[in-house]
Amino acid sequence: MLQHGNEAGRPATSPGTSRRRFLATAAGAGSAVAAPALLTGCGTARAKGGNLQFWNFYGPQRSPDPAINAQAKWFVDMVDRWNATHKARIDLVYLPQPTYLNGFKLPSAFATGEGPDIFLLSPGDFLRYYNGGVLADLTPHMEKAAIDDFGSALDSRMVDGKVYALPMEIEPLAMFYAQDVWEKAGLSEADIPTTWDQMLDIGDKLRTRTRAGLVFETRPGYYQNFTWYPWMWQGGGEVLDERGDVAFDSKATRQALGLWQDAVRHGIAPRTMPAAADVVGGFKGGNVAMWQQGIWNVSSFKAFAPKYRYGVFKLPTPPGGRYVTALGGWSFCANAQGRNPEAAAEFCVWALGSMKDESINRMVEWCVGTKSDVAPRDSALDRGSAKGGYDSGIMKQFKDEIFPGGRAEPRYPPVVYKAISDAIQGTMLAGHGVAGDAERAARSIAAYTKSYQGASLI
Repeated sequence: MLQHGNEAGRPATSPGTSRRRFLATAAGAGSAVAAPALLTGCGTARAKGGNLQFWNFYGPQRSPDPAINAQAKWFVDMVDRWNATHKARIDLVYLPQPTYLNGFKLPSAFATGEGPDIFLLSPGDFLRYYNGGVLADLTPHMEKAAIDDFGSALDSRMVDGKVYALPMEIEPLAMFYAQDVWEKAGLSEADIPTTWDQMLDIGDKLRTRTRAGLVFETRPGYYQNFTWYPWMWQGGGEVLDERGDVAFDSKATRQALGLWQDAVRHGIAPRTMPAAADVVGGFKGGNVAMWQQGIWNVSSFKAFAPKYRYGVFKLPTPPGGRYVTALGGWSFCANAQGRNPEAAAEFCVWALGSMKDESINRMVEWCVGTKSDVAPRDSALDRGSAKGGYDSGIMKQFKDEIFPGGRAEPRYPPVVYKAISDAIQGTMLAGHGVAGDAERAARSIAAYTKSYQGASLI
């Protein structure tokens, strides 16, 4: 997993200046954030009084999807348990996932001093909020044994040895494939590709007018970048090297951009996502042969297509490359400028980061009961394994073969993310030359890092 060395501390600025930096950074994220709504911030948080608010995209809600209902119940039960045993009470505030992930509601709420007291944060967005001064230090509430229990899963959520977010899950990426399509084409497990060329050749063989041979994410956003990084890493590429210098314009970068470009150019991968990007529906409908996706879809298949025959395999590698995959997963965070930062931080640790059985077992239930994930704590991973959560063929593959080669999702600020996103989009879908777009992105990142102030980007 990605290691973080000597982290820079918080900028020595006033809260107002810190928030202005946050506004400017958020505005740099492009279409993912509506900049005008972010320009009305002030230097003091106004969200005082009343119950603590926990913004999330799970619950409470009712859905025809049994998996979503189970996830919502996990959140509701957790908050109900806290409210029954603590003076500071919490209200769950549900936001639809598209609004939470791609809207401006969350960043603009923080920009105007109305951010939630507790919220979910992805690794890719960590520095936007840390540098904005809104992440509370969780370390004073944690035992050293608990920090050690998380191990390297905390690396991308720490600054100067302090913990600012607690992961609830680890989600490795792999390649999912349709076994019936595979077999009808005369392929067996012996044909599972281990190289990029083999993957493209099989995708070309399996594609039809109505079926994509291979699917890569086509929609711009942090998620697309997340799914692209491992292809660059496999060739030894980096956005920033170990000293923090820009290294994006490299052979490995051009090679990874070229892989996605070639897949689309030759009709092996589609230019747009299958209908509503519904993974289970795409496979069941016969519209997809292979799809780069994450472990979370194991629970989706179990809920909606328990008899559907699919498999997974490790991401193939380029010539001379080595296997790497990306590890995602959401975290609990507390607002340092909210109604009661101490209680919010205490809740995050109580929920996920305590050495008490209740906290560990809650994570076990989330990762191998409610969802399908790798647990980010050693104790929870051991208990989940003992409980049989990784006994199935697919989950065993993820835990024993796919996850060990993983590397944490980078925590690049929006300006860096956007430069990479533009290169992916430009080469994959607009036909730009990979060399030109790699160089252009590197220049943009270099210009930004020259004046960057904040926690370490690596």
